[in-house]
Amino acid sequence: MAKSKAVPQPKHKAVMSNFKPKSTKQWIKERDSQLKEFVSLVDTADLSGSKAKKVKVKKETSNSEESKPVPLGLRQGKNDKFPGRPSVPKEKLLKHSRGEGLDGTGVKVNLLKKKLQKREKIIEYSTEQAARLELFLPEDSGFLEADDGEVTRQFSQGQIAASVDVTSATKQFDLDLQFGPYKSNYSRNGRFLCLGGRKGHIAAMDWVTKKLLCEMNVMEEVIDVRWLHVETMLAVAQKEWVYIYDNQGIELHCLKQLNRVLCMEFLPYHFLLASAGEQGWLKWLDISLGKIISQFNTRMGRLNLMVQNPYNAVLCLGHAQGTVSMWSPNMKEPLAKMLCHRSPLLGLAVDRTGQYMVTSAADKTVKTWDLRMLSGPLSEYHLFAHANNLALSEKGLLALSMGNIVEVYKDPCRNHVDKAYLRHKNSSTIKSLQFCAYEDVLGVAHSKGFTSVLVPGSGEPNFDALEANPYQTKTQRREREVKSLLEKIQPELISLDPSTITQVDTPTLQDKVEAKKNLLFLKPPKLDFEPRKRAKWRAGTAQVAKTKKIIREDNVRKFVQTKRHLLQEDKNKSEASNISNNVLDRFKSKKR
Repeated sequence: MAKSKAVPQPKHKAVMSNFKPKSTKQWIKERDSQLKEFVSLVDTADLSGSKAKKVKVKKETSNSEESKPVPLGLRQGKNDKFPGRPSVPKEKLLKHSRGEGLDGTGVKVNLLKKKLQKREKIIEYSTEQAARLELFLPEDSGFLEADDGEVTRQFSQGQIAASVDVTSATKQFDLDLQFGPYKSNYSRNGRFLCLGGRKGHIAAMDWVTKKLLCEMNVMEEVIDVRWLHVETMLAVAQKEWVYIYDNQGIELHCLKQLNRVLCMEFLPYHFLLASAGEQGWLKWLDISLGKIISQFNTRMGRLNLMVQNPYNAVLCLGHAQGTVSMWSPNMKEPLAKMLCHRSPLLGLAVDRTGQYMVTSAADKTVKTWDLRMLSGPLSEYHLFAHANNLALSEKGLLALSMGNIVEVYKDPCRNHVDKAYLRHKNSSTIKSLQFCAYEDVLGVAHSKGFTSVLVPGSGEPNFDALEANPYQTKTQRREREVKSLLEKIQPELISLDPSTITQVDTPTLQDKVEAKKNLLFLKPPKLDFEPRKRAKWRAGTAQVAKTKKIIREDNVRKFVQTKRHLLQEDKNKSEASNISNNVLDRFKSKKR
């Protein structure tokens, strides 16, 4: 038999021993190189009909031409005319500036000087960043613009609602209520609305989502309503007293100190509820303590017209004599009085910057005044009827009501206006007007309910979430309440000029002279002393008179000694101030 040849077997062990698995980075590198090769072949291929020629093209790149990441805000390149970060306009830097910084020239400790310089650099950087980030605030207030031959006051609310977006169109609505006439008030963040009807009807709601918080009838006349520092507390001025309710309609307090109230104002930074009564009493109640801190009788008759100046928390009262008086809880007399009209005042409004005041009277005139200089009138307007209610928006628009008609004027304080910006005719007599914060909405409360009117351009488009946040959660509301209580301003600081707090309290020369004069001519106080009754045989009339004389003489002696001591101290201080200091004074013997 022929011998069969042996078939050589593959050496699997040797092959497996030489095999090394590739790492992930190597696979990625090979894949990228294959993709680059494929792209270069496609770019250089001849697709005219003949077979494509495979030509490998290697793209040579130097390290200098490799793309480098460019930081945000920097512009680099040889052809760039303006290299570096773009400059910030000086106007924006001044807007966000925190004042002049400290240069640290008087600081001798190097560590404190470095800390001060570092702090100033942080403040400068934050100011620059705040000015740069204004670019990301595209919100701006827009007004109605009419075509040629048209005026904006001819546009009705239906036409405006049909032209805006769906969200803004839902903000225009009308509530038909049966317990009027009504008074209305928006919360500080502009999210909540409360209504009070003269026949006892009270309602609170989230007017954006139309969610009703509470609704009740107190079976008593309701004069005025006001939101307090949070939207869970509501102050209602009823026929006799003022009541505090929560957002569920539960009575929390009955303030019997505030009786026969006609109008109320809440000062959010001082936690003060101010009320004006029909007997002429003006009262301030601290709601954080539950006590009346001040109350005066103005002696000016019935007080049914009161507004607050948001700039300095001073209350402005309108009177039947045509005057406006400004009051603070620290003085029993008005801080200032202005004769605005020769007829009784009907309307009063102050803008949020505290610069302008608008008044209306029974003589069918409306006047604007400068509150900084207490001068004016800056402008005067004559109407076809008297304006009962006035309201100023955050952007300076003026709304006034004449019977059942509302007219809105565009910035009448700074410029003279001939025509109305908007006009709306209501179904009944209007009782109160108020612009909603951070919304282009005017709230109109009338005899038959409430109407929300769209006024484009009236609201501030950018809000500060730490000051008043319309979209705050329950946790944020609680934190803001605690923070505002900690930052509460004392009522003693309310004045016409709030900047006087930053000044140094130094007595003038006249004050010093008067104090010295009072000290020289000061008389000892009278002492009414009655000795205790003793037995008749121990103390007679002569003994009682002798005891009184001894005690009076002792009191006068002590008073004279104290007076001499004070005069001597004053004399020593004046002599020490007149003597000039010398270098050799340190060798003098010190007086003990």
